[in-house]
Amino acid sequence: MKNRLLFLVRMIFVFTLGTYILSSCIPTKRIKYLQQEVEKGDTIKTHFVNKNNEAYKIQPGDNLYIKVNSALSSGSDNFFGGEDVSKSSNYYNDAGIYLNSYMVSDSGYVDFPFVGKIYVKELAIEQCKDLIQSIVDEYFNETTVIVKLAIFKVTVLGEVNRAGTINVYQNKLNVFELISMAGDMTNYAKRDKVYLIRETQDGSKIQELNLNDVNILESDYYYIQPDDVLYVPPVKGKNFAFDAFPYALIFTTISTTLLLINFFNNN
Repeated sequence: MKNRLLFLVRMIFVFTLGTYILSSCIPTKRIKYLQQEVEKGDTIKTHFVNKNNEAYKIQPGDNLYIKVNSALSSGSDNFFGGEDVSKSSNYYNDAGIYLNSYMVSDSGYVDFPFVGKIYVKELAIEQCKDLIQSIVDEYFNETTVIVKLAIFKVTVLGEVNRAGTINVYQNKLNVFELISMAGDMTNYAKRDKVYLIRETQDGSKIQELNLNDVNILESDYYYIQPDDVLYVPPVKGKNFAFDAFPYALIFTTISTTLLLINFFNNN
């Protein structure tokens, strides 16, 4: 009877230890970005060219911040921009930026004061600025036009440290910069199957991305666009895994098992 109990204790110990080891370890290969498979004798690729590394093209629904500055007279500022609200403390918050921006209509136009409608769809921000500058120059000399994307919103969900909607104040953003803004992925993130949801003229499109693969640098979806949603799913067995290896639990199990074995041997 004692031998059977001793054997049972040992089996429980082996099973528990094996379960801890198998469930708590997350392979480095799963959490390493930009991996590159290199055969023996091959050269590691270090230069990548993304063909879509072009300026963002303005789309219907975008909000543009447009301001006309004049070196000769402050009158032109109000002439094109309406009431001067830049001194307001609310001008620089998200609501203020939104309310003082110009939305691109479904047909691709912005309705600019005095000038009227200007077609800006599919123009880069710099091209849009040059176009509006040429129009303003017909009315005033010595003016400078500023054009920016007013609000660039993207959403990150799933296995990241800070999920939620992120406001971006720049014209270009890549997927790794977005993940960094979300506090990076957790160890449970499934990096080889990340889903990018993008609104198109034909509806929502879901694109699967592999962030473990270095070739993501040349992907058509490497650069983020306004209103994109990035979903990072968890790896299988997340509920049974540990963030850090449970050394204390292992040592407690070993100590308890040794005490039981010693007890049975002495009796």
